[in-house]
Amino acid sequence: MNGQASFRVVLVSGAICSGKSALVELLRENHSARVIKTKDLIIRKVPKVEIERRSLQRAGEKLDKNDGGQWVAEALQRELDADPRHKTPRGLYVVDCVRIEGQVNAIRLAHGPEVFHIHVKADPEVLKQRFLARSRADDAGLEYDSLKKNKTERNIESLAEIADVVVDTGRCSSASVLVRATALLNLYPRGAEKLVDVLIGGQYGSEGKGNIVGHIAPEYDLLVRVGGPNAGHQVFAEPEPEKYFHLPSGTQRAPNAKLLLGPGAVINPTKLLDEIAKHGISNERLIIDRQAIVISNDDIEQEKVRFGNISSTAQGVGIASARKLTGRSDYKAGTDLFLAKDCDDLQPFLGNARKVLADAFVRGHRILLEGTQGTSLSLHHGQYPHVTSRDTTVAGCLADAGIAPSNVRRVIMVCRTYPIRVGGPSGPMEYEVDMEEIHRRSGIPLDPLKLAERTTTTNKERRIAEFDWAQFKDSVQLNGPTDIALTFVDYFGIKNRKAFRFEQLTPETIRFVEEVERVSGRPVSLLSTDFNWRNVIDRRSW
Repeated sequence: MNGQASFRVVLVSGAICSGKSALVELLRENHSARVIKTKDLIIRKVPKVEIERRSLQRAGEKLDKNDGGQWVAEALQRELDADPRHKTPRGLYVVDCVRIEGQVNAIRLAHGPEVFHIHVKADPEVLKQRFLARSRADDAGLEYDSLKKNKTERNIESLAEIADVVVDTGRCSSASVLVRATALLNLYPRGAEKLVDVLIGGQYGSEGKGNIVGHIAPEYDLLVRVGGPNAGHQVFAEPEPEKYFHLPSGTQRAPNAKLLLGPGAVINPTKLLDEIAKHGISNERLIIDRQAIVISNDDIEQEKVRFGNISSTAQGVGIASARKLTGRSDYKAGTDLFLAKDCDDLQPFLGNARKVLADAFVRGHRILLEGTQGTSLSLHHGQYPHVTSRDTTVAGCLADAGIAPSNVRRVIMVCRTYPIRVGGPSGPMEYEVDMEEIHRRSGIPLDPLKLAERTTTTNKERRIAEFDWAQFKDSVQLNGPTDIALTFVDYFGIKNRKAFRFEQLTPETIRFVEEVERVSGRPVSLLSTDFNWRNVIDRRSW
């Protein structure tokens, strides 16, 4: 609750069928509010009362007459004292409902600025129609007009004059009512709270992003992934590395973090379900946005035929993404397999990314957004036509996830000491070298070096080149990183694998890092020295 009041009390008032119960339930579901019903308080004070609306109305009026409504404040205090959440930052209590001004004033006197009063109303005819349409045991056999003759019920709208917020539920959806209530309670962050860190590739993909994510993931509450299965990320584990094609790379390293695939994600349902099963992911932990794109078998076959001349991974990502764009005019929900919401197999995991992110912001949770591929493969900013089907810069990844730039705290751009492209006609790179040359310079045995330099998704050989300073400077300009993560520093010398502190790196590596910082104007905050449990030198100041 933003570190302010230790607990809050919400008072809800309104006429019969004005929407009180709906608001109370939304506060319970979305903010873990404890609901205290005045009906239950009456029953405790008058155990012999008949559980029927008229009898409860009369009993409540008698209690109000005795002390002017003070009894509700006293009963509320007993509930607070008995609840261990009382006086904690997670304490939110909803009184459903207050009926007279004396009840409101007594509670305000006891708890002052901790109390928020919401009055809901609707047009009388709307209220009557809602009453006739519903079925509740305590209203059985009662007529609406008869209930409205009750003195307290007749005067209920006078509470609108002293309420903090008055909401007309006849002109406001339940979601909008919740937004207004949440804002009143100061549960939304004031301004754009910077809770999001973004990690993106600065070159042509395969920069070792998974390795860096694996190192920092335990610091986050929500892990978000965009992109599709054409980009695989690896994280060290034993007896074999973890490979992630859809799920965030920190899935196992941060077992308590929620997982989110945003609306711009592209999903192969069969492969995703295999990945979910392999990592034991529950539908309570993983949320897939309903608008995420779904790959069909036909998409994959089309890519094999059409994009082999640019060394596409042929996973169907591009064709599926194009279908989402071109199929708008004849799309039939539930019939066409375009989106995640149309896929039966994904139903248990479906949700709304905006809601997941909004809830995370309300709770002050830290979020890690993991980008896809590399900046120079961007559809708009890469070397067309040797590009992927999306914008892979930080701006594109934020858009695919549904996160505003003002929520970003850090941008970590991952770069290799020697950039790579997938083998074949995958596009130009400056000053290519071969694996034999890397072997000669680094001292790393040739066979494991060649084995390591194969793509995660298609197992193709990679092309490798000298570090391209012009390309690097372009990526810095496009992404505006706050930090650089440098990977494969062992390619400057196998001795770097034994370095656990920055000063233990070889002089050549230290000079290279200094030049990266000079050219970019950003710190090299993370360095990956090898692929093992202790493989990242962490120089962060955050």
